[in-house]
Amino acid sequence: MKKMNWKARWINPELICDPTLHKPASSLINTFHIPEIKPAVLYITAHGLYEVFLNGKRVGNFVLAPGSYNYKSHIAYQTYEVTDLLVVGENRVEVLLGDGWYRSVSGVDGDRNIYGEDVALFFQLEMEGKAVLVSDDSWKAANDGPILENDMQQGEIIDARRVYTNYHPVKVEDFSTDGLFDPACIPIVEKEHFTGTLLTTPAGKKVFDFGQNLAGYISFTVSNAKAGQKIILSHGETLDENGEFTQENFQDRKRHKEGGIRQQVIYTCKEGTNYYKTKFSIWGFRYALFEGDVDPKSICIEAVAVYSDMNETAAFTCSDERLNRLFRNCVWSMKSNFCDVPTDCPTRERAAWTGDMGIFAHTGLYLMDCYPVVRKWLGECRIAQYPDGKIANIAPANNNPGFFSKLLAGSVGWGDAVISVPYEMYKQTGNTEILAENYDMMKRWYAFLEQRAKQRPKNPIKLLKRNPYRRFTIETGIDYGEWCEPDIESTNAMRTPQGKVATAYFAYSGKLLSEIAAILEKDEDAKRYAALARNARKAYRFIALEDGRIRTDRQAELIRAIAFDLLDENEKKTAASDLNSLVIKNDYHLNTGFLSTPLLCPILAEYGYTDTAFRVLLQDTAPGWLYAVKKGATTIWESWNGIDEKGKPSESLNHYSKGAIAGWMLDGIAGIKVDVTARKPLTIAPTPNERIPHVKASLHTEWGTAVSEYTINNKEICFAITIPEGTDAIIQLPGKAAEIVGPGLHMYKEEYRNV
Repeated sequence: MKKMNWKARWINPELICDPTLHKPASSLINTFHIPEIKPAVLYITAHGLYEVFLNGKRVGNFVLAPGSYNYKSHIAYQTYEVTDLLVVGENRVEVLLGDGWYRSVSGVDGDRNIYGEDVALFFQLEMEGKAVLVSDDSWKAANDGPILENDMQQGEIIDARRVYTNYHPVKVEDFSTDGLFDPACIPIVEKEHFTGTLLTTPAGKKVFDFGQNLAGYISFTVSNAKAGQKIILSHGETLDENGEFTQENFQDRKRHKEGGIRQQVIYTCKEGTNYYKTKFSIWGFRYALFEGDVDPKSICIEAVAVYSDMNETAAFTCSDERLNRLFRNCVWSMKSNFCDVPTDCPTRERAAWTGDMGIFAHTGLYLMDCYPVVRKWLGECRIAQYPDGKIANIAPANNNPGFFSKLLAGSVGWGDAVISVPYEMYKQTGNTEILAENYDMMKRWYAFLEQRAKQRPKNPIKLLKRNPYRRFTIETGIDYGEWCEPDIESTNAMRTPQGKVATAYFAYSGKLLSEIAAILEKDEDAKRYAALARNARKAYRFIALEDGRIRTDRQAELIRAIAFDLLDENEKKTAASDLNSLVIKNDYHLNTGFLSTPLLCPILAEYGYTDTAFRVLLQDTAPGWLYAVKKGATTIWESWNGIDEKGKPSESLNHYSKGAIAGWMLDGIAGIKVDVTARKPLTIAPTPNERIPHVKASLHTEWGTAVSEYTINNKEICFAITIPEGTDAIIQLPGKAAEIVGPGLHMYKEEYRNV
């Protein structure tokens, strides 16, 4: 990375700052004179969000820049090539500065000023490596423009009649430049646009429907407006059971510091034509409630999807349109939550939880080219890690985490994501750098688990029999457990040590860490972690098995034991059979929680219970994926019963984690698997079932696009498999020996037998 010679200083446009109030956006201006045009580069960042204009033209397409960071530790600067925007003679620069993540109401508790109370600009324009304009005391600033308030979550208040006029000196701040760095991340940009359709609710309210739940903001145009007319738009995900606009499903008014989430634009018109597009806010919504004295029919309005500049890399279509909708919902929840870092939802918490990414990484890396976003987020996890190795549950972390944030940090399953996510990134790309740059964080996390295992519990799991593996059994501390299991109160898990879950992860993460150490040629570490994992596996077996069997009515316990290789082969077969029986007994509904739901269908199919796996996937009553589709969902819900049978909504309706099922649709049903640790990095091993007689999926890989298609017709099944030009691959058809094939289209026709 280039070592920068910074001449710029941090400058603050606000002479007075009341940290308890929402603030207007500021304008900062300056001019510079050049006798001729030479190659020019701008380096810029901010405390808050910025938009920069050079001679009246916007620089770059990065919105919500500079992105989300733990600003106390570091902040990225952006680099723009601006030669084409320069003119010979006088050039004018204007920077608009808003609150952004830096001091907005956002996060788990709706706190204000998460990272600081100031806003500030850092700006350095160079021509052929020499600074021609930098942020310093020569700049002027004004705070009296049209954006009266701006907040990432609450929205914007605009008076279009106002312009910036009262320019005054800036404050030069003594902020450090040590944390400035050139990021490897990708910009946040505007993507899909959706035109609003005006609806009238049963109560006579006017609501715009954009047809897709998304994360983003709006733009609108109003012609022939009268000065002073108002447009108020409040944004929400759904209509309620009475067909009325609501935001109540994502509110937590007792916890939120301002009593609720507004997601609102309050716009005062100027005379004539008015155009508005949100600058410094982003919301989760499909609907916008209109209030005001402008005729809503005169408003031309769009919703703009906003997320990191990722392309879709996978596609899935089949003969069941419900599954096609489910797959699209998975993609849309990913788009809605990958805005610089992977957040849980775009409405209530907007928090980059480790657990969500831990269960979704495999699928997310298939669906979109999100590697840079996840890599950036892992860097924030490293910064947020506690001195004792504990992993913060959310990264970037609040500079002043509350009591519960500290107390609940370090939960197994959540913290273990810092091992499993980089490993998944390596398996899909072969890039060992992602392992190396996170290896120290992994080791420190695992050392934290080791210390937890050494602590003596007050009430051990097995009271009557001494545990010979006590030093490898985790029975202390607070964990989320499986979390959100149907028919179980999730918070109960935090009141009781989750010994089986915690010890299972201690064994599994040790196994992964041993493999990672071996890949990085750290042989002594690999041996040590392998030994710890073996002992933790024995500890798990001691506390979880009775006569070689797991006795439970919870599907999650069986899934985890199989997936984490905590059972012998015969025991796995027994557990898989028991799992199948539990699913059937539950009328083909799942009762898994947060951590194990993505593994249910893959485990069932792997052990021969393919029909059960498909029946679970196709279940259209709650809890099940297609219930939401039946209810008209366009994204994945946080709760299986996000809209109940009477139409009442609850919880976030845009959570990507349960969308991990799309991974099995791609690498299970269609069978397109990428794994650099396997015999061949690309395998096509479809799992056909007559309940879905036609499936076609594609995955863009580093070698090109792989395609897997099957059609079942009259007890005959035809496969059409395309291997990209850049590689050969293994094709494994049901009941057939695996074969290695070269690039091109491979056609097969077989008698169909439902396996």
